[in-house]
Amino acid sequence: MTPDERRIQPRKQPRQVRAELTRQRILTAAAHVFGAHGYAAGTTNRIAERAGVSIGSLYQYFPNKDAILAELLTRHLDDGAAAAAKIRDGELPGPIEDILRLLVRSAIDSHLDDPQLLRMLNEQAPRPAELLENVERLKRYWYGYLQEILDGHPEVRLADTATAARLIFTTIELVVHQLAAEHEPVDSRRLENEMVAMLTRYVRG
Repeated sequence: MTPDERRIQPRKQPRQVRAELTRQRILTAAAHVFGAHGYAAGTTNRIAERAGVSIGSLYQYFPNKDAILAELLTRHLDDGAAAAAKIRDGELPGPIEDILRLLVRSAIDSHLDDPQLLRMLNEQAPRPAELLENVERLKRYWYGYLQEILDGHPEVRLADTATAARLIFTTIELVVHQLAAEHEPVDSRRLENEMVAMLTRYVRG
């Protein structure tokens, strides 16, 4: 483990319910503080005050605000993985347009809860090697799953489904991340409709 990776490792992994609730309260408070004040002004003192804990208690769980921010990014990735599993375990709709809408809506729903925090995570969150590996693992999962959908759907008219799967995933992720994190609110329904229309035209050839 590198010095930078040790710097953002949580100090304490709670084993009791009360301790886990405290840890989650700190993370929830940090999400609010970072979103409202930005990273530079989002101090551990502000986070502790928002969470209703002493600064000493906060430091029992996290050594610094970098570690808190990294944990928020990890939680965001975990939510994305859970959403992916839910889609794959469920029954997909028949038309390719409806499948693409399901994928786009899932991405939008997971990114519009707190656009200010999302912008913070995109721009300033520490990214240790383990976290980057999790990102790559999730991407490979989606690439394979999307290619399966494209290969097996009668409406799809694409010669290179492997590249198409990567293009679709990357387009959804980048566009939703970018627009959800902008200062001006995005109309999620319009964003969904336009992305679905664009991707549907693409896969139908």
